[in-house]
Amino acid sequence: MFRARSRQSDKLESAIRRALGDPAWLQGLRIREGGVVTLVLEADPENMEESETRRVEAEARALNVKGVNEVHAMLTAERQPGAHTHEAHAPQETPPQAGAQRVRKGARLSDEAVSQGQPGQPTTDKIPGISRILVVASAKGGVGKSTVAVNLAASFAKLGLKTGLLDADIYGPSAPTMLGTGDAQPATDRNGKLIPVEAHGIHSLSIGYLSDPDAPMIWRGPIVMSAITQMLNDAAWGTPEDPLDLLIIDTPPGTGDAQLTIAQRVPVTAAVLVTTPQEVALSDVRRGAAMFAKTAVPVLGIIETMSWFEDPAGNRHYLMGEGGGQKTADTLGLPLLGQLPMLTEIREGGDTGKPAAAGEGEASKRFHEIARSVALNLDSLQTKTPPKIIFED
Repeated sequence: MFRARSRQSDKLESAIRRALGDPAWLQGLRIREGGVVTLVLEADPENMEESETRRVEAEARALNVKGVNEVHAMLTAERQPGAHTHEAHAPQETPPQAGAQRVRKGARLSDEAVSQGQPGQPTTDKIPGISRILVVASAKGGVGKSTVAVNLAASFAKLGLKTGLLDADIYGPSAPTMLGTGDAQPATDRNGKLIPVEAHGIHSLSIGYLSDPDAPMIWRGPIVMSAITQMLNDAAWGTPEDPLDLLIIDTPPGTGDAQLTIAQRVPVTAAVLVTTPQEVALSDVRRGAAMFAKTAVPVLGIIETMSWFEDPAGNRHYLMGEGGGQKTADTLGLPLLGQLPMLTEIREGGDTGKPAAAGEGEASKRFHEIARSVALNLDSLQTKTPPKIIFED
């Protein structure tokens, strides 16, 4: 048994090295039980941003190898004797092509980043009954991603679109609370498919409907994806004659296996990224943009939450920083789709199960403006020439 496990580990290590290209900057590779992989990568102390890009890309490539369930990549600035610097192997700069879009290295995307306007994975077929799929994502938790997903869905429904919401945040399903459907129990149709719960014009499914709300979800990646796949494919979202106009997927925070699998195996039309203005959130957003770029999912833009607080006198207070969302959008070459201030009606709407976007206040207007921008960008994907991402110092 020991020899069998050893040969299996050797095969997995060889597969990972092939996926990484067996580079000289890979200083160590360890495989633990359960397909948990640790990578030790050489960092360039003079170019830590490029090293961080290399780390994120190495994690993504290793995670795509069959048999790998979890990847941890670490950077070390300790050089081996005789090691070459990154600059010694830097490729010669090539002139930008016509229509290219320049992005500074601060975007943390690698030279192999694909264009932002390509369709999803070519091997993935469309899901019957769903016209388009929009992913709402953030590479960091606590930035209001689920609030944006629910209120965007409410805005689209209010605009007359047949809208669905899949709460794929398995470990923290909040859609049932925000929609006021916490006690709902989805039924099945005569074909055995789950019937989404309808509220505020939104057809929704969530693991929160199918599990004890107080029970922790102690699930590993494969089980998580199995649950998401079932809610996506084994549900009566629509029919070929009467499909959903748009399904919004509220993804888990981060850029782990669940997020990568959604980006790679689900026919995603496009994604939007949610962030707060401070740098601790924006650095993760750049990693999220890198993940979607590498999986050929177009990113429509960035939505900034908690942008400011306005006191009774009308003075704005930028409690989370100012201008971070716009700066990151400019760096990535993406539009800033909208800014959402700290409004009591947004918080109260989420707590009481009445999304602010379904009402008539200031928050509703802001969410509707963002929804219109998203809808226009979704429509333009079929006619717009995708921009090329070119890196410059």
